[in-house]
Amino acid sequence: MSIWSNIAGAAQNLGGSVGDFFAGFSRKSTVPEKSVAFTIGMIALGAKMAKADGVVTKDEVAAFKQVFHVPEKDMAAVERVFDLAKQDVAGFQTYAEQVARLFVPKSSVLENVLDGLFHIAKADHAIHEDELTFLEHVAEIFGFKGQEFTRIRARHVAIAEDPYEILGVTRGSSAAVIKQHYRKLARDLHPDKQMSKGVPEEMVQLASDRLARINVAYEQVMKGLPA
Repeated sequence: MSIWSNIAGAAQNLGGSVGDFFAGFSRKSTVPEKSVAFTIGMIALGAKMAKADGVVTKDEVAAFKQVFHVPEKDMAAVERVFDLAKQDVAGFQTYAEQVARLFVPKSSVLENVLDGLFHIAKADHAIHEDELTFLEHVAEIFGFKGQEFTRIRARHVAIAEDPYEILGVTRGSSAAVIKQHYRKLARDLHPDKQMSKGVPEEMVQLASDRLARINVAYEQVMKGLPA
């Protein structure tokens, strides 16, 4: 059974608040349970993200569908979760905290969630100030602060890309340290590793996209080091 069939079943049991769904989940939940909770949390944050600048555009909805790759037959269930979250009086902080409780702080899974939200935010070709504030607050709840958030933002905001920022290492680091850090990232972002943490198979593309950017940054950094 696909994750979307599970989401469809969960959507039928949702009341007036998506937040109530998370009551029985924690970091100790099983991988299948985490997958459903992760997906519903991501949908809810996507809805709040799309509304952060005051209006949900067609481009943002389309970007949301690109991130999730939802089959047409299951779209109604996903839209139900999206609409409930969009209308819910609960703030985005509630959903962010619920997603954060499922994973270790600053984990690669939570960083991938932020990448997905950035993708939705820039769908209308501009990340608005309210959206950036939203993203920064969510990042803080996930454990990413200061330079850590700057590094994540650098992958999406139109500024000169610094391969050191994207890779997450400081200038002056030795080749051995950089290589060790890169290998850890590559292991953490491997699809099998992501799915073992509760990320649904349908969403590991977020990790794959991030790893592709990291690979390019790693090559740039290593080429620039003294022989």
